[in-house]
Amino acid sequence: MSKFLPDYIDKLTAYSSAKSEKLTGTTWLNANENPYAQNITLSIDDLNRYPEPQPEAVIQRYAQYAKVETNQVLMTRGADEGIELLIRTFCESAKDSIAIFLPTYGMYKVSAQSHNIAINALSQESLQTSTISELASQIGDSKLVFICNPNNPTGALVTTKRLENLSDALPDNTILVVDEAYIEFCSEYDNSQLINTRKNVVILRTLSKAFALAGLRCGFTLAPTTILSAMKKVLAPYPVSSVVASIAKNALGNDSISSMRRQVVILNKLKQELIDWLKTSSHVSQVLSGEGNFVTLKLKNKQSMQVSSEMGLIMRPFTLFDSQHWLRISIGNNTELDQVKTWLESLNKIQSSKR
Repeated sequence: MSKFLPDYIDKLTAYSSAKSEKLTGTTWLNANENPYAQNITLSIDDLNRYPEPQPEAVIQRYAQYAKVETNQVLMTRGADEGIELLIRTFCESAKDSIAIFLPTYGMYKVSAQSHNIAINALSQESLQTSTISELASQIGDSKLVFICNPNNPTGALVTTKRLENLSDALPDNTILVVDEAYIEFCSEYDNSQLINTRKNVVILRTLSKAFALAGLRCGFTLAPTTILSAMKKVLAPYPVSSVVASIAKNALGNDSISSMRRQVVILNKLKQELIDWLKTSSHVSQVLSGEGNFVTLKLKNKQSMQVSSEMGLIMRPFTLFDSQHWLRISIGNNTELDQVKTWLESLNKIQSSKR
């Protein structure tokens, strides 16, 4: 195939999602999905017609939800398409770079490399502790700066004030992209209003997490109108199907939003219970304190992951900070998290039997 492929595609390592591997199990806590399935009723009789390129009713409801103007909202196929559009629109192949802070969401890197855009790989530690002037120097002339906030997989947060200061310190031709896929789980850190006070800030959002619609593939890009106008030049003619638009519209109704927020309260409470279990476990050496609908931890023994797989409990292993002992657990419902507790208890029994 190398005869047909550009060199940078031939060398590209594809993103490995939580659903990429053909795993078998009974309890799925590996993809940061919401455990509360939506009850959806569809009545669509015009699928022979092309959909609205940007469904007006959905845009209006999301703008109201995010407290921005309708002309500041772009609906996309998941937030992933927003990432792709930003890179395609603002980065020149084989010339520009994007800045990311590792460890973080892997699609920033894959999307950039697929367009022959260089990666300016900085660290989460630098993002959290460097001075603004040091950060700006490290970012240099990167065209896009991606900050997952809260960060996946560490859960770390960057304050609004720090984002504002970084935005002000960046070159005039650099865009700060704040990916808020998990923001509903810590809504007090919502940065959507930055698009009104800063001309170089973009916010990425999704219905996949708190709204429990991961299978819908529906996202939103919030940005100043000048940025969205440029992105629309490279946007597919009909990016959102009528089915997706219909479900998204219902999900953004007042009653549905209220239900989502109640579920977030429940999930945050369950998350704290999980953290308490993990911190008292002799098999866990570190638990990262962060936001989002997941907990990331470091195991003392990597073989503990094999035990969970044999039980049918599927969680997400990671290589972080030069160690393969890291594991991310999505917050499931009570029954699913009871399986995590059972797993921890089984590790105790295995440990005792070896003594």
